[in-house]
Parts: sequence; structure tokens; C-alpha cells
Amino acid sequence: MKTNLRSLAAAGGLLASLLVCEPALAQKPGGILRMPSGDSPASMSIHEESTIAVLGPMMGVFNNLVMFDQHVKQNSLQSIVPDLAKSWSWNEEGTTLTFTLREEVKWHDGKPFTAHDVKCTWDLIAGKSSEKFRVNPRKSWYRNLEEVTTSGDFEVSFRLKRPQASFIALVASGWSPVYPCHVSPRDMRSHPIGTGPFKFVEFKPNETIRVAKNLDYWKKDRPYLDGIEWTIIRNPSTAIMAFAAGNFDRFGQGILSIPLMKEIQKQTPHAICEVVPWNISRALIVNHGTPPFDNPDLRRAMALSLDRQAFIDILATGRARSAGR
Repeated sequence: MKTNLRSLAAAGGLLASLLVCEPALAQKPGGILRMPSGDSPASMSIHEESTIAVLGPMMGVFNNLVMFDQHVKQNSLQSIVPDLAKSWSWNEEGTTLTFTLREEVKWHDGKPFTAHDVKCTWDLIAGKSSEKFRVNPRKSWYRNLEEVTTSGDFEVSFRLKRPQASFIALVASGWSPVYPCHVSPRDMRSHPIGTGPFKFVEFKPNETIRVAKNLDYWKKDRPYLDGIEWTIIRNPSTAIMAFAAGNFDRFGQGILSIPLMKEIQKQTPHAICEVVPWNISRALIVNHGTPPFDNPDLRRAMALSLDRQAFIDILATGRARSAGR
């Protein structure tokens, strides 16, 4: 669970929690982790959503075929490790990726996990199923996917239209959990069934999201926590006050401004605050079709007049770097 919390921190932009930073506490089993969530998602279906508001709470309900090693700071093809798949291999042409699956895995409702669940998931994403996602934000990821085939219950192959070495990175993404064949996309929006370390308990829009420990999880001795509760608080200042009052164990409210971060440090001096990398740019955008910005010389003058280091020092306390000019 410690590594899961670190991945949540990377998504949140700022981490303030003794639980994560103190190894002894992270290794102690039991308890409910309480934290705020910055928004109320439209549903609980990862495949139909596009924000951390659903990905954070629901990622622990599911498993991927493969995932990025959470002990490695930077994702790469070399840091991909097994999850529901025990192993994988490419054919000589680099157009077929075959996974050998674990045989002991069960869905939260007790039904066995098989290769057919994998095929159902990617057929849904590709729009090839009779049932459809209400929205399908990652369909374009798999335009190069020709078909998914199964060989028995524990082998599944992804056949591509042309070689794509990066394809496995898409499968390892947090946005690529495996869904069950026997549960409709409609039901997955309100009561998702997964194979992960936590079982979905409830979602009250604009109020709370709760998950509980999966006592039959196939990874032995996991998870460490009894459950996780997210309280939905859209206002970061309100969430900070609640954190300072001891209502939460961890605070991570998206990309925080420097004043808000300093406010947390001032109100909770006992907490450990850690700024983690965030790969989002801050850019100046102008409408180049409208005078006087249609003049390229003017746009160049604007670009040259910006003191980028001042922005970096003020907005990111010097912890950023200049990119495009």
C-alpha cells in the first residue's frame, strides 16, 4: 500500500502525510486511510472517465494485465512488471502480443477471472461489443489494434495492424484495468466489480467514496489497510482546514499554488510536506488570428520579453525548468 500511496502522491502534486513518509507506519497493517478528493466524478467507471477524481479511488479496485513498477521513479518499457498476467511475449514481426494469465484470480463477486474478461474489456474499448460505454475517452489509444483472441482460459493475444513497441505501455497505464465480462458497463458505473486489493463499498456524489479491504485478494498479505475513505471537497482551502483539524491522514489536492502549500505547512507544522514532480506546463497562449497578435514579429517580441526564470521562481519556488520558447 505504501507504493500505491506514492503513486497517488505523484498524481496529486503535493503530499502531506506522516503515514507515507514514515516507513514504520506504512508497514503497520490495519486502519482506515482518510483523505479529501477534489471533485465528484460522473461515475465509478475508470474506462468512462478521464480525471484523477475517479482514477485515484478506483484504481485499487482493479488490476491491470501489467503495470509500471511503482518502485521505479520514471516509467519506461523496462519498468513494466506482471499483474494479472504472469508473462508476455511478442511474435517475430512485432505485431502480436501474447499474455499468459494467472489462474488463481477471482472477481470480487467470486467468479473466476479468465482470458475472456480481457477480450471483453478491449472489445468494449474498441467499440466491437454489443454493449457500449456511455463515453469512451481511450478508444483512440487502440486504433492500431486489429483484434483480441483467446487460447483457452489463461492465454490472450493482442494482434496489431502494424508493429507498435509502445503498445504494452498503453496496457500498463492506470487507465487500462481489466473489466469483468459478466457485469454490464452500466453497472460498472455505479457498483464496479474488480479483482483488486479493495472492494467498492459506496459512492455518494458530492459527499464520499469508500472502499474496503478485499479479504480474498490473490496477492497474499495485501492490502495493508482495512479501507480508504475519500471525502469530496472541491474547495482546497476548506480541505486544508479539515486536514489541519486532523480530519484527514493525507492531503493531495491537485496542483496546489505556493500560497496554499505554505498555508498547509503553517497550520500543520507536525506534518511532512513533499512537493513531487508534475508534468504539466504553464503556457502563455494568444489568439494569433486576431490583430495585433497576427503579427509574428509581435509574438516573437512577447516571447523574448518574458522572464521565464521569474515565473519558475514564483510559481514553482524554483523547482521547474524552462521548456519551449
